[in-house]
Amino acid sequence: MNLNLVLQLQQKPEPFTPGEPLFWNDPHISAQMLKWHLNPENDVASRRPETIQRSVDWLVATLGLHPGDSILDLGCGPGLYAARLAEKGLRVTGVDYSRRSIEYATQVAAEHLLDICYRYQDYLTLTDDAQYDAALLIYGDLCPLSSDQRRTLLGNVRRALKPGGHFVLDVTTRIHRQKDGGRNGWYAAETGFWKPGPHLVLEEGFDYPEQSIFLDQAIVIEVDDKVSVYRNWFQDYDRVAITAELEQAGFGVQSVWNDLLGTPFTDDTEWIGLVAQKNS
Repeated sequence: MNLNLVLQLQQKPEPFTPGEPLFWNDPHISAQMLKWHLNPENDVASRRPETIQRSVDWLVATLGLHPGDSILDLGCGPGLYAARLAEKGLRVTGVDYSRRSIEYATQVAAEHLLDICYRYQDYLTLTDDAQYDAALLIYGDLCPLSSDQRRTLLGNVRRALKPGGHFVLDVTTRIHRQKDGGRNGWYAAETGFWKPGPHLVLEEGFDYPEQSIFLDQAIVIEVDDKVSVYRNWFQDYDRVAITAELEQAGFGVQSVWNDLLGTPFTDDTEWIGLVAQKNS
């Protein structure tokens, strides 16, 4: 085992230092992720089906969407929101950077005769222009991005929307991180989420409270001593910070909630749901 490398990787990195690139397209990891997305018993990768349906119903009513309106679902995963939106007669484009999720979503749409356009694409490279009545970025997908990446994404979303188009998203707060973060420990497995064969996992959480940033890191060591480091970064927000970031990107915040179900906003919320509109 390259102990010096392991010790180096356990040092607190600079915010948003990358780990293994594109690990969600790893054949083994992407299969595990898809299982978590489709598991109706937990909220690990996607929210439970009944919550997704309630959210879709609330979004359609809140935004005043009608059959034929065009929706952009960013980070669509296996199409759990997109399919329900298409069933309501909306024209949906789903974008995700997991090839396995896009393939699954495309197959489901074909089986159910749903007219959904799915694209395997990094939404940081989105170039769509004035095409959509609304864009969705659900389940904290803004939070893993660095400040530069967030500026790029928000600019892409604004350009993709029609004049007056709506942008709906949710982000985590420090209260959520205090409850959900901070895992530190290790375990050995014959097979697991990260690798199909025997491996050792060193888990550690790094907090950057002055910047409201948190890192969930896993160092994985295989039997051949190969070492991989997987990093999930999270930029948490309060109401003031996320409102300011959206306004700077050219959006007006119309309403703020505890979720995307219509729960009134409170300061002790773990999530912040927002409905914003593209400024002229």
